[in-house]
Amino acid sequence: MKLISTEISDVYLIEPQVFTDSRGFFFESYNQQKFTDELGITADFVQDNHSASQKNVLRGLHYQIIQPQGKLVRVVVGTIFDVAVDIRKSSPTFGQWIGYELSAENKRQLWIPAGFAHGFLVISQVAEVIYKTTDYYAPGGDRTILWNDPDLAIDWPIKEPPILSAKDTNGQPLKSAQIYE
Repeated sequence: MKLISTEISDVYLIEPQVFTDSRGFFFESYNQQKFTDELGITADFVQDNHSASQKNVLRGLHYQIIQPQGKLVRVVVGTIFDVAVDIRKSSPTFGQWIGYELSAENKRQLWIPAGFAHGFLVISQVAEVIYKTTDYYAPGGDRTILWNDPDLAIDWPIKEPPILSAKDTNGQPLKSAQIYE
């Protein structure tokens, strides 16, 4: 596995070693020993989530103030634009975001530690996203930052209004959101 630094420290792209032949491909999407010893990521994952969405669905920007979750995100069908926003007030990169294309084809994963809001936009006809989390879902601590917060100015690759849930439509701007101290 190859660890690729991003513009925000602690957030990494991970490229697996993929073995292909005439039958298809094989790769390890997660190996605790390699993540710990080779990549230096010591997260303990407790939950796997799997979502399916159609083109132009935008999910996020989600985070939890109770039981904050680190996430290891990958795509098994289609392509997404995956975004992480640093919402750690004490961080030098507070309020900054990064975005990367993750796809079933490129097999890249994004490691997003606790302290970040996360969201993605489906840019293929359909996409299935699987992500591991470092803590359990806590409905009472679930929060959403507005996907189009002008202070964040995320450059979503979309030309028409996204398809949003009520929760995502009603997200809060970062400056008024309840976040980590």
